[in-house]
Order: sequence, then C-alpha cells, then structure tokens
Amino acid sequence: MNLFERDDKKVEYIELIYDLVFVYMVGRNNALLHHFEGGFVAPVNMMAYVMCTLAIIQIWNFTTFYINMFGRNSARDHVCLFINMYLMYFIGEATRTDFAPYQAQYHIAWALILINIGVQYLIELRNHQADVWNRDIIKRMALALFAEAAVVLIAAFTSMSLSIVLSALAIAVGVVLTSFGKFRSPGGSIDFMHLTERAMLYVVFTFGEMIITIATYFKGDGSFDPNVIYFSLMAFLIVAGLFLSYGLYYDHLLDREREDNGLLYMILHIFIIFALNNITVSLEFMRMEEVALMPKMVFIVGSVIAYYLLLFIACRYSKVSCRLSRTFDAGLAAVTAVFAVLMIAFKDNMYINIFITVVYVYTIVAAIYRSKVWLDSKE
Repeated sequence: MNLFERDDKKVEYIELIYDLVFVYMVGRNNALLHHFEGGFVAPVNMMAYVMCTLAIIQIWNFTTFYINMFGRNSARDHVCLFINMYLMYFIGEATRTDFAPYQAQYHIAWALILINIGVQYLIELRNHQADVWNRDIIKRMALALFAEAAVVLIAAFTSMSLSIVLSALAIAVGVVLTSFGKFRSPGGSIDFMHLTERAMLYVVFTFGEMIITIATYFKGDGSFDPNVIYFSLMAFLIVAGLFLSYGLYYDHLLDREREDNGLLYMILHIFIIFALNNITVSLEFMRMEEVALMPKMVFIVGSVIAYYLLLFIACRYSKVSCRLSRTFDAGLAAVTAVFAVLMIAFKDNMYINIFITVVYVYTIVAAIYRSKVWLDSKE
C-alpha cells in the first residue's frame, strides 16, 4: 500500500461517542460562573472558566488532528479514545469552585490525556519509516504534547495561584509548538473536509447545551402568561438565528474541498466554540436576578459580537473569498456599534434589549444569506 494514497476520511461513530463527553464538560465549565460577588462573577471563577474551557477544547483539537492525519478506526484508536474519555470524567469532577483539593486530580488527568495522544504519535512512527514529511510532523506533534504535559504535571503540585499561571502557559506551549512547521506532505496529511465536519459537529453539540439552557425561558405556572411567551420566543429566535448563521456558512459558503492544513480554521473554531459557550452562559444569566445588569449586558453583547467577528474571519475559507466591499464592512460595523449602544442604553428594560438582540442576529443572518446568493450567482 502506498502511504501517500488515501481515501477521503469519514467521521466515525467512535468520534461522535467521544464528543459526548465534551458535552458533559461544557456544563461543568459553565457551572464555574455560578458564584457571584456583588452581582458580578468572581474574578477567580472567571479565570478558571476561561482556562478550563480552552484546555478542554484544545484536548478535543489535538485528538481531532491525530485522527484526521493518522487515525485508522482501529482497535488501538478505540482503546486510546476510551481511555481519554475515562480520564475526562476526572477532569469534569475536579472542575468546581472549591478547586484546591482537586488541583492534582485535574492536572494529572489532563497530562495523562496529552501523554496518551503523544504516545499514539510515537507508535505511528513505525508506519512511516521512509516518509520524511510525516515523520517530521509526528515528532513535532509528540514533542508539543509531551512538553505541554510536563508543564501541566508541574502545575499539579504547585500553589493555587501558580497553578493557574502554569495552566495558561501549558495551553500556550501547545498552541505555539503545533504552529511551527507544515502539516502537509506530498500525499496531503490533512483531510480538510474531515476537519470541517468535525468542527461543525462540535459546534452543533455546543448549540445543544444552549438549547437546554433556554428551556428555563419556558417555565411558567401553566397559565397563559404573555411574559413567558414573549421571552421564550425571543430566546428561541436568538438561538435559531445563531445556528442559521453557522449553517448558512457551513452549507453554502465554506469550501470544504480546498487544499489547506486546517490549522487556522481549527484555531478559529476553538474561539468560535468558546464564544458560543459564553452566549450560553449569558442567556442563563439573563434569567438570574442575582447577576447585576452591567455584567449581563457585557456578557451577551461581547459574546455575540465575538461569535460573528470570528465567523466572518472564517469566511476566508469560503468557495470564493468574502472580499466584502468597504461599504458593506462599514455597514456591518455600524450595525454592531448601534447594537452595543442600544443594549447598554436599555440595560434596565429586558423586553427591549432581548428584542434588540433578535434584530441584530437576524440582520447578520440576512447579510450571510446575501453572501450565499451572491456566491450562487457566480457559480
């Protein structure tokens, strides 16, 4: 068999099962924000939420790249995935506000997951004895994983404050070391279509958590309550519009057959998923009286704008690059500025600000749909 000959990779059932544990982790990470001081999220909890969320998404990213490049849906692949799923539960149990007693547990489990993936790369070396390109990729990825694991292990046995710093450093080490070099060989190691499908599925799972969150908007006493109907409808429209935005991009704009190493695409999706997690939290905060109005507004406005900004950056992967006119860019910037100003101005009136959010989301949906129509007319 020629190692350079490779069929298009399909998403396997084992990958979908593996993703389910990350759905569980979304809920665990979001729970970190349910501790308030004077109506604001405690700073230490916010920092823990950011670190834990990015660490989990990075673990998923490392696994996805390995399966994309070298996964064969083999017994070894399955065993390694199940081991990491098992270890993820220890991370999930240690993800809590009273973190100190669980610090070692969290970081040891995290490091073992990284080591597990790194060992898979090293085992893969035997299949590429004469393949210089892929051997270089394998060695570099293994080095990145083991280096990050080493920093994580040190963080397991240090003070609480230093542990947070080392966790951030570990994530940065992984990002920087995997960014060096090339991810393409003469045979094309990366299957970009598989990467886009995996990223899309993670986005869908993240929307699943958002759908569960807005269920609280439907709670009432069984009577005809206009408030319940209004707010539940607005919340549902927001989630549907956010999902439509990504769906239009993925189904109609994204060039899934392009030749690309997918690195920037996956990094963008780390932060797209992070933004969606924040939107989920912000929708939950909107129903909580113990959260002050200003952090509610900052959370919802910042996360929605970040989501769309990242999605438009991802348009560089469109079938035809989205070279939008300056007028179009200025119009979107103006709409976004008006959205932010109106949300802050009407922060005391939930009826108005949730309606403003719906209008903004569907304005962007219309803009993306316009790009789809333009692209269709060019094909």
